[in-house]
Amino acid sequence: MSAPRAAGRALVVRLDSFGDVLLAGPAVRAVAARAGHVTFLCGSKGEPAARLLPGVDDVLVWDAPWGGFEPPDVNRAELDRLTRRIDADTALVLTSFHQSPLPTALVLRLAGVARIAADSEDYPGSLLDVRHHRAPHAHEVEAALDLAAAAGFPAVDDGRLRIRATPDTLDLTGSSPYVVVHPGASVPARAWSPDRCAQAVRELAAAGHRVVVTGGAGERALTAHVAGERGLDLGGRTDAERLAGVLAGASAVVTGNTGPAHLAAAVGTPVVSLFAPVVPAERWRPYGVPCVLLGDQDAPCADSRARTCPVPGHPCLDSVTAHDVLAAVEKVAREEPAVKKAGKKEAVEKVRAV
Repeated sequence: MSAPRAAGRALVVRLDSFGDVLLAGPAVRAVAARAGHVTFLCGSKGEPAARLLPGVDDVLVWDAPWGGFEPPDVNRAELDRLTRRIDADTALVLTSFHQSPLPTALVLRLAGVARIAADSEDYPGSLLDVRHHRAPHAHEVEAALDLAAAAGFPAVDDGRLRIRATPDTLDLTGSSPYVVVHPGASVPARAWSPDRCAQAVRELAAAGHRVVVTGGAGERALTAHVAGERGLDLGGRTDAERLAGVLAGASAVVTGNTGPAHLAAAVGTPVVSLFAPVVPAERWRPYGVPCVLLGDQDAPCADSRARTCPVPGHPCLDSVTAHDVLAAVEKVAREEPAVKKAGKKEAVEKVRAV
């Protein structure tokens, strides 16, 4: 039984991308079990994910000058507006292992937050009340839960990813089963080549799988190419909530290290992860669902955090074949949990992590 919510207003901060915000979800639930009100502070790219998380009462959106691929200039008026809007007694600042929480902590001090917790290797001065050291090699989900526990918010459930109930998307996909292929990625270094994706769609279809291809509004040319004549092209037709519904109805999702990989995990769907090792899989792999990791994790680009592949030919991913993807899909589909909530409306608890 979870602890009753107590008086007090909490703020959880994750200023990164859609997928990073989803990975904060288990820590948010830990905070929500003990706080009277939880606000999530995120950037504009993370906002759609924040609005899907159970336990979030309110969302504040602010693009920080120290985050993202194209950070904005420092704007004193915007900063003043943000500090006036923040109303919290305690805050949890979630960052990746290579980021500093201290700029965010300074903003929160200016906003009057009395108690701030974060992972920090740098000396925090008076900026942090709980200076925590994350465990080496911890997955982002586990690191966030460890920090929450250190701040007085221990985990209250199994710690898997979850989102609020997903909509019915039969009007888009038709009936199950089907496999989703999501070819896009936020940076080129994390994307499998469009031609290889198209080959995988054809091979999956030839093996008897219905294939649904998803992508954002700016990826319609890509999804049309990848879907070809054998896949159903949903490029540009799903917002975050509708995409969650599409992924929930799939028997497996094929994608790179992307937000949709974590969204698939949040609705309990197995993932075939085309994972470029520019960031470590131990920290960002799909969490808590059956998963097959494809791609050379020891390639020369490993841990480089490169946005464009630094190695000619993109060997870490383009060594993966369509047949490899087919074999992985059939493996994770066999391992899909037998017990699911009706229509996969939310992630189930009894899933086996691989």
